[in-house]
Amino acid sequence: MADVELVKKMLREVLTANKSGPGVSLSRLQSEYKDLTGEQIPHKQMGHGNLDALLHSMPSVVRMERNRSGEMVYFASVSGETAHVAKLVARQRTSKKTGRPQMVNCQMRVKPAAPLVLNGKPSLPSLPLFPQSLPPLCAYSAVAPGMQQPLSRPPPLPPPPFPTSLSSSLPQHSPKDYNPSAGGNYSPQQVQGRLREVLNKYSNGFWVSKLPQLYRELYKQDLPSEALKDLEHWTHVCTVEKPCSSNPKELLLYPPPTSPPTTTMSPLPLTPPSSSPSHPASPSTLSPDLKRKLGELLVKYSNGLWAHALPKLYLDTYKTKLPEHVLENLSLLSDFCTVDYPMPDNPKRAILYKRTREEESCNRRESVEERRAREEVGRRLSTQAVPPLLIPREEYPSVLVVEATNTNGVILRYIGEGYSQAQEALEDEMREFYCCQDNNSRTPLTSPTSGQLTAVRAEEEEEILRAQVTEVMTDKVKVYYVDHGFSEVISKAKVFELHDTFFKLPFQATKCKLAGLENFCQEPAVLKKFESMASGKILLAEILEREQTPLVVLYDTSQDDDVNINAACIKALQDKTLASPLQVNSAYMNVAVRSVCSDGTIYCQLPSRGLAKLTEILEKTEAYFHSQVTSEFLVSRPFCGKGCLARYKGKWSRVEITNLHGSRVLDILFIDLGVQASVEVFELREVPPPFLRDLIAIPPQAVKCCLADLAVSGVGSWTPDAVQWLRDAVLNSTDCSMKIAKLDKTKRSVVHVYLFTDKNFHDPTRSLNHQMAASDLFKHQGDVFLSSHSRCYVITALPRPPPVTPLPPSQPQPLPAPMGPSHNMDIYVSVACHPGHFVLQPWRDMYKLVVLMGEMILYYNKTEEKPLKVEKNQIYAAKVENNWHRVLVKGVLTNGLVSVYELDYGKHELVSGTQLRPLIQEFRQLPFQGITAQLAGVKPRQWSEEASIVFRNHVEKKPLVAQLEAVQEAHHPWDRKLTVFLVDTSQEERDIWVHDIMAEFTDELTKEV
Repeated sequence: MADVELVKKMLREVLTANKSGPGVSLSRLQSEYKDLTGEQIPHKQMGHGNLDALLHSMPSVVRMERNRSGEMVYFASVSGETAHVAKLVARQRTSKKTGRPQMVNCQMRVKPAAPLVLNGKPSLPSLPLFPQSLPPLCAYSAVAPGMQQPLSRPPPLPPPPFPTSLSSSLPQHSPKDYNPSAGGNYSPQQVQGRLREVLNKYSNGFWVSKLPQLYRELYKQDLPSEALKDLEHWTHVCTVEKPCSSNPKELLLYPPPTSPPTTTMSPLPLTPPSSSPSHPASPSTLSPDLKRKLGELLVKYSNGLWAHALPKLYLDTYKTKLPEHVLENLSLLSDFCTVDYPMPDNPKRAILYKRTREEESCNRRESVEERRAREEVGRRLSTQAVPPLLIPREEYPSVLVVEATNTNGVILRYIGEGYSQAQEALEDEMREFYCCQDNNSRTPLTSPTSGQLTAVRAEEEEEILRAQVTEVMTDKVKVYYVDHGFSEVISKAKVFELHDTFFKLPFQATKCKLAGLENFCQEPAVLKKFESMASGKILLAEILEREQTPLVVLYDTSQDDDVNINAACIKALQDKTLASPLQVNSAYMNVAVRSVCSDGTIYCQLPSRGLAKLTEILEKTEAYFHSQVTSEFLVSRPFCGKGCLARYKGKWSRVEITNLHGSRVLDILFIDLGVQASVEVFELREVPPPFLRDLIAIPPQAVKCCLADLAVSGVGSWTPDAVQWLRDAVLNSTDCSMKIAKLDKTKRSVVHVYLFTDKNFHDPTRSLNHQMAASDLFKHQGDVFLSSHSRCYVITALPRPPPVTPLPPSQPQPLPAPMGPSHNMDIYVSVACHPGHFVLQPWRDMYKLVVLMGEMILYYNKTEEKPLKVEKNQIYAAKVENNWHRVLVKGVLTNGLVSVYELDYGKHELVSGTQLRPLIQEFRQLPFQGITAQLAGVKPRQWSEEASIVFRNHVEKKPLVAQLEAVQEAHHPWDRKLTVFLVDTSQEERDIWVHDIMAEFTDELTKEV
């Protein structure tokens, strides 16, 4: 049977990737599914005669519609979880969040069934300088064709009189001379009166396609279809505009002009001004005369001007060319105009807005005002106080990243119960409260004061948000949305007094500090990388320090591999010119092979500028440490992705922390050698400040390679003999050379090479590749399948398994038996299959096991891999994921994998035979901690899957109290079995006996049958 959940996940991935399109046809769905998985959709294996029947059976994944041509097309269904996150991010009302949809992760660590695609404002399509369908003047207009209602607009302005407005390009008729369309059995006067009311409410205009819906909601009647045809003739009521688009349905509706049309060019309304991306500003490079001329042009286009239209307009007006450096660095204009980038992925598409004097004054004080506002969040002119926002208790909360102008002050919001969900409930209550017809609180504040907490009606939505006034202007105020983390200038008519009811929830917008980026908090490259990877996304936050501004590491868990955002931002500072030069068919001499892994992967160092500079800086660092007390540079706060220094063969080398085992032991990677190791935290050193920037700028010098043309692949293909032969050949050689055969630019990023131990790289027969291919190094021994019979894990056995080998005398002593029946002990259930079989660990010795495993990591990660003959029923140390465990071998497979049983945790695992080591005497002293048990108080039976799930949910991975009923002794300690009652004592009111729950569940199941 096919994995139903996996098929659903893959289908949802395909459909979600095409979420914004016109649907996916059946043939295209099959094709994209195969591209993604390499297989056809297995509808027959899932019990369906055809693919259409399978899709009909998945309404939670697939939604079906017929398009205009009658073809059935498919869309992704919106689940409750994705709808919640979509609503959450949709409320993120900053105009900077535009552009392409972004993938986000919905929950903490758990991979969502399909990454949610968030659709912000649609990207602006590229506009030709002079659209064929419109006069050239349209090229100077900054209208976004196909763009939905923007989040906010500049103050209403008279519509343009030039032919982009339908009202000016059609014959003019006065209302009394005009006859409605034929068949229009409706009252034009009534519709015109209501239309005036709608336009008064939406004075900044809206799309004509939304008019029927607004009319229906306000007047409980359908808008007569004839009225839509007559709109363009009602010039005394409204103005209909056609943006620069070939789609005739994309029409905008505005109030009529307040003054007669003039010949002055007035571009179409557009997106609100927003702060430009961070660029180093150097206004001194523009001459005063050039500033004046540009300012004069932009005054005529108060609603925005496309930057790419500026050179032609400048040439037409002043008969001279615009200096090229102006468009190359638009931040030069920042002191007298606002630069908006509506398409973040295309920095050449920008819109310029001329600032008024008031706005220029506001802009000069912007950073000061915002900083002051955020420092004063929580204060109010009244006696009311808002409780502080508490950091979530969990170690890895999910957060929505708002923005960052400084990595020491990233603005974010926490996701989950008590945070984003409580905020949504609050805003729903505020909308009901302030939109109530008979509510006196709907009256706008007459004189808002800077620092005052208010309720603000959002510009384009029926949302009421909490905000703090940061600046008061003539008829506008600048507010900071305390729950959303951004500022906006709005009309005073949208500001209301905040009722006492809405002071109870803490402000949700808060700050955090990114670990490892403290010294580069305002680097443009770092901020640009962070913006592209994190802004507007829901990420996982690892909290390292719970201070007023917590120190965190952010992870994007929406992909197959978790992405460390902090580490990625640091890598943005690397100088690519210092990386190792790689080119196909190029030969390199003086190559140093630094590491050979058990799967045949090798890490090499090539002569390069970067390696020479690295060697020089590390020598200076060595001398610096000799002159300093090195304990001052001890790493006090290790975290994954952190870069620091550790000793390798007596010299300090660059390392990156890859994994932590508690607070003492951690795994590291020597990034310039490709060598992995496990060390104690006191062996690491911080990079001294004088060398920090230089060392970060040098990319890792270890090049990941594999030998080309070796027909070996898959798990266990490289035998221990082959690995050892290659290590002996290259690790001690000082005269290696190599030739690049292929560059793999996939996620593996491996370089396929021919490797030589001399300089004769012109003769392929002398390569190590040829020598190994012609040898018997890759022939495996014909091991037979050996068996393991277990309630939890079964490997098919041959008829005659080998006899059990007696255990050596150094076998650890079994755990001391409990005192007797009715004896209680604190335990932890590590594995629970069903009431007849689970594994418990005594709580009293848990800390000893943690210490032991730390010692095993330090010991075995430093020992070299050696060929080992693995035998069944013998005890070894095995590396499972990133930890070393004491295991019992249950079976050896011919493909190099070994079935093992973890003696301290009770789990069955499959590991490569290369991951096993002899268990030395030092690690045999502590008794094995995993004890097999069965539940007392219930009759032995064949437990159903439903009963097993109920049992697991109550006991697995939980600390409980076990009351001993009986002990079944055995020759081997792992075969001993206890019969115990399990008691959950976590509730203060009463103790929960698990056998009572299982007995009650079994009785109910029997009655149903």
